[in-house]
Amino acid sequence: MTGRRAEAGAGGRGDRTVADLELPAMILHDAAIDRNIRVMADWCRTAGVALAPHAKTHMSRDLVERQAAAGAWGFTAATPAQVRTLAGWGVRRVLHANVLVDPLAIRWVAEHLLAADAATEYLCYVDSDAGLDLLLAELGQLRPARALPLLVELGFAGGRTGVRDDGAALALARRVAASPHVRLAGVSAFEGLMPAGDDPAAPRGAVELLGRVRALVGAIAAEGLVAGVPVVTAGGSSYPDLVLRELAPARWESPVTTVLRSGCYVTHDHGIYARTSPLGSGRGTGALVAAFELRASVLSQPEEGLAVVGFGRREAPTDDRLPVVLGVPGDEGRDVAGWEVTGVNDHHAFLRVPPGTVLAPGTVLRFGISHPCGAFDRWRHLPLVDLDGRVVGEITPAL
Repeated sequence: MTGRRAEAGAGGRGDRTVADLELPAMILHDAAIDRNIRVMADWCRTAGVALAPHAKTHMSRDLVERQAAAGAWGFTAATPAQVRTLAGWGVRRVLHANVLVDPLAIRWVAEHLLAADAATEYLCYVDSDAGLDLLLAELGQLRPARALPLLVELGFAGGRTGVRDDGAALALARRVAASPHVRLAGVSAFEGLMPAGDDPAAPRGAVELLGRVRALVGAIAAEGLVAGVPVVTAGGSSYPDLVLRELAPARWESPVTTVLRSGCYVTHDHGIYARTSPLGSGRGTGALVAAFELRASVLSQPEEGLAVVGFGRREAPTDDRLPVVLGVPGDEGRDVAGWEVTGVNDHHAFLRVPPGTVLAPGTVLRFGISHPCGAFDRWRHLPLVDLDGRVVGEITPAL
């Protein structure tokens, strides 16, 4: 069982509170999740773009259902295993934001998602002639009832997958359009991993990359290579406003379906997305709020100015930055300015505090984290907490 319903069989809704949880505990604030889902859905709807939330963030059936109820166009997956899971949950459209090269995965897609009666629409990327040759060889043997929709992926030097040369990308699009068992569905890219520059609203080269997407889609449309409305997809949780500026439907002379693939907005954070999201507090409106909270106990204060706290890299993501102190439960007015986590071991955190600060063993502290994917990775059971601190369910990531 997954989601808010999971607590019902454990004694009824609201039997436990945050104070009853064994520490350290990573919790999720239910109202914040609901707010974030609504904010992002409304933001996309107002802009006239579709949203395919990246389910790799959480891989939670409950959160998928909540995002679908808010109007998600589909869901994004990163791996064949995630595709299978989403299809098993009844997701109607899966955008596999990756190339498909594993013969076993190609066979599964052909047999389950390209069958005449398939309930899930599936799209994936292609970025090379060799990758297309592999798909055509496998599909030629399998002969599925439906053609495989492909998005030509554009990339940048030093990046991940994606065609680097625009002429080669157009040539690949022509090959896809002319080949059996596949069809050209559109163009994809991802600007979020480009090197940061001086402009906090746009990584270096991102505008150029999205301009290349626009030019390729224009060339494809001019040659009539896509039957129907082309899908144009880019954008994570950091710079979706840049994608809107460059690729929103209003920028085109003919219809397109612009799809954002943001995922981490659902929980937001106190780090990377607070800094980079147009709906975060760092450079945006502050409409999104952090749903994750880590609670942990002080283990010891072995020397002046240092407290050792009972969590570490096994409990909290640290790839972007270390957790930040939010406060002391039951003593919300306490000033925590100058309290800083400066390092972690597997299960210990080093908290520097101002001289004269006394933290008794067992004192519970609240922390905010950065990069939600890493929190979902580390916890198989995440309590959902309401505004009164009652545990109303749990999220169980299928990771």
